[in-house]
Amino acid sequence: MARAVLTISSKNYSSWSLRGWLLCQLAGLDVEEKVVSIDDPANRAELLLLAPSVLVPRLNHEGASVWDTLAIAEYLAEQFPNAGMLPGDRLARAHCRAISGEIHSGFHNLRSALPMNLKARHTSFKIFAGAQPDIDRIQTIWGECLDKYGGPFLFGKPTVADAMFAPVCTRFLTYGVAMSPAASAYCRTIMDWPPMAAWVAAAKKEPEEMEELDFEF
Repeated sequence: MARAVLTISSKNYSSWSLRGWLLCQLAGLDVEEKVVSIDDPANRAELLLLAPSVLVPRLNHEGASVWDTLAIAEYLAEQFPNAGMLPGDRLARAHCRAISGEIHSGFHNLRSALPMNLKARHTSFKIFAGAQPDIDRIQTIWGECLDKYGGPFLFGKPTVADAMFAPVCTRFLTYGVAMSPAASAYCRTIMDWPPMAAWVAAAKKEPEEMEELDFEF
Protein backbone atom coordinates (compact mmCIF):
# COMPACT_ATOMS: atom_id res chain seq x y z
CA MET A 1 0.00 0.00 0.00
CA ALA A 2 1.33 3.43 -0.95
CA ARG A 3 2.46 5.62 1.92
CA ALA A 4 0.34 8.66 2.75
CA VAL A 5 1.73 11.95 1.47
CA LEU A 6 1.27 15.33 3.12
CA THR A 7 2.13 18.34 0.98
CA ILE A 8 3.38 21.18 3.14
CA SER A 9 5.22 24.47 2.87
CA SER A 10 7.86 26.14 5.03
CA LYS A 11 7.95 24.78 8.55
CA ASN A 12 9.11 28.15 9.79
CA TYR A 13 6.38 30.28 8.27
CA SER A 14 3.37 28.15 7.33
CA SER A 15 0.80 27.89 10.11
CA TRP A 16 -1.56 25.85 7.93
CA SER A 17 1.16 23.29 7.17
CA LEU A 18 1.86 22.97 10.88
CA ARG A 19 -1.81 22.31 11.59
CA GLY A 20 -2.07 19.65 8.90
CA TRP A 21 1.08 17.90 10.14
CA LEU A 22 -0.04 17.93 13.78
CA LEU A 23 -3.40 16.46 12.74
CA CYS A 24 -1.61 13.57 11.07
CA GLN A 25 0.45 13.05 14.23
CA LEU A 26 -2.72 13.00 16.32
CA ALA A 27 -4.17 10.35 14.02
CA GLY A 28 -1.03 8.27 14.26
CA LEU A 29 -0.67 8.42 10.47
CA ASP A 30 2.89 8.12 9.20
CA VAL A 31 3.22 10.47 6.25
CA GLU A 32 5.79 11.26 3.63
CA GLU A 33 6.33 15.01 3.48
CA LYS A 34 6.24 16.69 0.09
CA VAL A 35 7.51 20.25 0.43
CA VAL A 36 6.43 23.08 -1.85
CA SER A 37 9.18 25.66 -2.23
CA ILE A 38 8.60 29.15 -0.85
CA ASP A 39 9.72 30.36 -4.30
CA ASP A 40 6.53 28.92 -5.78
CA PRO A 41 4.45 32.07 -6.59
CA ALA A 42 1.16 30.70 -5.23
CA ASN A 43 2.80 29.38 -2.08
CA ARG A 44 4.66 32.63 -1.49
CA ALA A 45 1.44 34.60 -1.87
CA GLU A 46 -0.23 32.38 0.73
CA LEU A 47 2.64 32.79 3.20
CA LEU A 48 2.50 36.57 2.80
CA LEU A 49 -1.28 36.52 3.29
CA LEU A 50 -1.76 38.01 -0.16
CA ALA A 51 -3.88 35.18 -1.53
CA PRO A 52 -5.39 31.89 -0.42
CA SER A 53 -3.71 28.72 -1.60
CA VAL A 54 -4.98 25.19 -2.07
CA LEU A 55 -1.44 23.85 -2.34
CA VAL A 56 -0.89 23.27 1.36
CA PRO A 57 -1.61 21.36 3.39
CA ARG A 58 -2.91 18.55 1.23
CA LEU A 59 -3.19 14.94 2.37
CA ASN A 60 -3.15 12.07 -0.11
CA HIS A 61 -4.21 8.84 1.57
CA GLU A 62 -5.49 5.64 0.00
CA GLY A 63 -6.86 7.38 -3.09
CA ALA A 64 -8.29 10.38 -1.23
CA SER A 65 -6.91 13.89 -1.78
CA VAL A 66 -7.94 16.20 1.03
CA TRP A 67 -7.00 19.85 1.49
CA ASP A 68 -8.05 22.49 4.02
CA THR A 69 -7.14 21.77 7.62
CA LEU A 70 -10.66 21.25 8.91
CA ALA A 71 -11.41 18.84 6.08
CA ILE A 72 -8.21 16.97 6.90
CA ALA A 73 -9.19 16.89 10.58
CA GLU A 74 -12.62 15.44 9.88
CA TYR A 75 -11.24 12.94 7.38
CA LEU A 76 -8.62 11.68 9.81
CA ALA A 77 -11.08 11.53 12.72
CA GLU A 78 -13.35 9.40 10.53
CA GLN A 79 -10.55 7.14 9.28
CA PHE A 80 -8.92 6.71 12.68
CA PRO A 81 -11.77 6.76 15.22
CA ASN A 82 -9.66 5.18 17.95
CA ALA A 83 -7.07 7.96 17.84
CA GLY A 84 -9.24 10.22 19.99
CA MET A 85 -8.77 13.28 17.81
CA LEU A 86 -12.12 14.61 19.03
CA PRO A 87 -13.41 14.37 22.61
CA GLY A 88 -15.54 11.35 23.43
CA ASP A 89 -18.28 13.34 25.14
CA ARG A 90 -20.90 14.74 22.75
CA LEU A 91 -20.97 18.22 24.30
CA ALA A 92 -17.19 18.48 24.51
CA ARG A 93 -16.93 17.25 20.92
CA ALA A 94 -19.29 19.99 19.76
CA HIS A 95 -17.29 22.56 21.73
CA CYS A 96 -14.06 21.31 20.17
CA ARG A 97 -15.49 21.59 16.66
CA ALA A 98 -16.84 25.09 17.37
CA ILE A 99 -13.58 26.62 18.55
CA SER A 100 -11.61 24.82 15.82
CA GLY A 101 -13.95 26.34 13.26
CA GLU A 102 -13.57 29.76 14.87
CA ILE A 103 -9.78 29.81 14.62
CA HIS A 104 -9.95 28.35 11.12
CA SER A 105 -12.19 31.06 9.69
CA GLY A 106 -11.55 34.12 11.86
CA PHE A 107 -8.88 36.23 13.55
CA HIS A 108 -7.75 37.91 10.34
CA ASN A 109 -6.19 40.89 12.14
CA LEU A 110 -4.09 38.55 14.25
CA ARG A 111 -2.90 36.65 11.19
CA SER A 112 -1.81 39.79 9.34
CA ALA A 113 -0.28 41.58 12.34
CA LEU A 114 1.56 38.58 13.82
CA PRO A 115 2.67 36.24 11.00
CA MET A 116 4.15 32.93 12.08
CA ASN A 117 7.93 32.97 12.24
CA LEU A 118 9.41 30.33 14.52
CA LYS A 119 12.97 31.61 14.21
CA ALA A 120 12.18 35.17 15.29
CA ARG A 121 11.82 36.72 18.74
CA HIS A 122 10.71 40.33 19.22
CA THR A 123 11.05 41.83 22.69
CA SER A 124 9.41 45.22 22.06
CA PHE A 125 6.88 44.53 19.35
CA LYS A 126 4.05 47.07 19.18
CA ILE A 127 0.77 45.18 18.86
CA PHE A 128 -1.51 46.64 16.20
CA ALA A 129 -4.66 47.84 17.97
CA GLY A 130 -6.88 45.87 15.61
CA ALA A 131 -5.23 42.62 16.66
CA GLN A 132 -5.85 43.03 20.38
CA PRO A 133 -9.50 41.92 20.30
CA ASP A 134 -8.36 38.73 18.55
CA ILE A 135 -5.71 38.17 21.21
CA ASP A 136 -8.26 38.73 23.96
CA ARG A 137 -10.80 36.38 22.38
CA ILE A 138 -8.25 33.60 21.99
CA GLN A 139 -7.21 33.85 25.62
CA THR A 140 -10.88 33.73 26.62
CA ILE A 141 -11.35 30.54 24.58
CA TRP A 142 -8.30 28.95 26.16
CA GLY A 143 -9.30 29.97 29.67
CA GLU A 144 -12.81 28.58 29.31
CA CYS A 145 -11.55 25.26 27.99
CA LEU A 146 -8.82 24.88 30.57
CA ASP A 147 -11.26 25.66 33.38
CA LYS A 148 -13.95 23.35 32.05
CA TYR A 149 -11.85 20.35 31.05
CA GLY A 150 -8.96 20.61 33.49
CA GLY A 151 -6.02 21.02 31.08
CA PRO A 152 -3.22 20.82 30.33
CA PHE A 153 -4.52 20.67 26.74
CA LEU A 154 -7.76 22.41 25.79
CA PHE A 155 -9.84 19.27 26.25
CA GLY A 156 -7.61 17.51 28.73
CA LYS A 157 -5.60 15.50 26.22
CA PRO A 158 -4.45 16.60 22.72
CA THR A 159 -7.27 17.03 20.21
CA VAL A 160 -7.97 18.73 16.90
CA ALA A 161 -8.41 22.02 18.77
CA ASP A 162 -4.81 21.96 20.00
CA ALA A 163 -3.53 21.37 16.48
CA MET A 164 -5.59 24.32 15.28
CA PHE A 165 -4.41 26.70 18.02
CA ALA A 166 -0.75 25.59 18.13
CA PRO A 167 0.42 28.21 15.61
CA VAL A 168 -1.19 30.91 17.74
CA CYS A 169 1.01 29.88 20.65
CA THR A 170 4.08 30.39 18.46
CA ARG A 171 2.84 33.81 17.40
CA PHE A 172 2.27 34.91 20.98
CA LEU A 173 5.80 33.82 21.91
CA THR A 174 7.45 35.28 18.81
CA TYR A 175 5.98 38.73 19.40
CA GLY A 176 6.05 38.78 23.20
CA VAL A 177 2.28 39.02 23.59
CA ALA A 178 1.16 39.67 27.16
CA MET A 179 -0.71 36.60 28.39
CA SER A 180 -2.63 35.46 31.44
CA PRO A 181 -0.96 32.80 33.59
CA ALA A 182 -3.35 30.18 32.18
CA ALA A 183 -2.55 31.16 28.59
CA SER A 184 1.18 31.14 29.29
CA ALA A 185 0.92 27.67 30.81
CA TYR A 186 -1.03 26.43 27.81
CA CYS A 187 1.59 27.81 25.42
CA ARG A 188 4.29 25.97 27.37
CA THR A 189 2.24 22.78 27.13
CA ILE A 190 1.96 23.15 23.35
CA MET A 191 5.62 23.99 22.84
CA ASP A 192 6.68 21.00 24.99
CA TRP A 193 4.32 18.64 23.14
CA PRO A 194 6.67 16.18 21.36
CA PRO A 195 5.18 16.58 17.85
CA MET A 196 5.37 20.35 18.19
CA ALA A 197 8.94 20.22 19.48
CA ALA A 198 9.91 18.06 16.49
CA TRP A 199 8.34 20.53 14.04
CA VAL A 200 10.08 23.53 15.63
CA ALA A 201 13.45 21.77 15.59
CA ALA A 202 13.05 21.05 11.87
CA ALA A 203 11.89 24.61 11.19
CA LYS A 204 15.02 26.06 12.76
CA LYS A 205 17.16 24.04 10.34
CA GLU A 206 15.43 25.40 7.26
CA PRO A 207 17.84 27.45 5.13
CA GLU A 208 15.08 29.28 3.30
CA GLU A 209 14.13 32.78 4.40
CA MET A 210 11.55 35.36 3.44
CA GLU A 211 12.92 38.85 3.96
CA GLU A 212 9.40 40.24 4.06
CA LEU A 213 8.73 38.29 7.27
CA ASP A 214 12.17 38.52 8.86
CA PHE A 215 12.66 42.26 9.30
CA GLU A 216 12.38 43.99 12.67
CA PHE A 217 8.89 45.44 12.94
